[in-house]
Amino acid sequence: MPSSASTRGRGPGLHHDRRRTEIADAVLAVVAGRGLPAVSLTEVAAQAGVSPGRVQHYFPTKQKLLEAAFDRGNERSEGRIRARLGAAPGDAPPAEVLAVVLDELIPHDAESRAHMRVRHAFNAGALADDAIAERVRGLYAGLHGSLAACLARAGAKCLDRAGANAPEAGHEAAAVALVAQAEGLAYHVLLGTTGAVSARHTVRTALQAALAR
Repeated sequence: MPSSASTRGRGPGLHHDRRRTEIADAVLAVVAGRGLPAVSLTEVAAQAGVSPGRVQHYFPTKQKLLEAAFDRGNERSEGRIRARLGAAPGDAPPAEVLAVVLDELIPHDAESRAHMRVRHAFNAGALADDAIAERVRGLYAGLHGSLAACLARAGAKCLDRAGANAPEAGHEAAAVALVAQAEGLAYHVLLGTTGAVSARHTVRTALQAALAR
């Protein structure tokens, strides 16, 4: 008897997954355009070109819709990173992974601009919604940990916050600082108060400084 994993590659299972993905993409489009408050069964259904009942069939609650969109947005971002690296992040040079990941946090084209609008929308929503906050904290824990590991593999000699030579704490603090700087500049790029080229140059310079320590 075929396993559940194999049967999802075709037939009803594949159709189910595709429909869920299409609806999650529709949620992302709504959030990118008008923010989290605009998400509703009717708005998402109109964006996806299906009935509200069809959306509710796959996602019974707004919370489920938002969770699916959150995961889908991160999946799409990871796909862009892999495409730029030409390999999985674990198989690429750590300094290159750091550069590409931080670059992707700065809006530089239509797709990355939409992604960062969604990212900032979820970050803002997390301040008032514990369920969203939990997912956002999990995302950042994974991102900071991955970048800290890349800094370690790249041989960055980071100091901890007290200035002591504590490699693990230093790498984590450096990763947090780099992400915070990139996302802070991304906000200004989205607002139009600074340009993407300038923002990316600033982050790359900060990364080079971290790697040179």
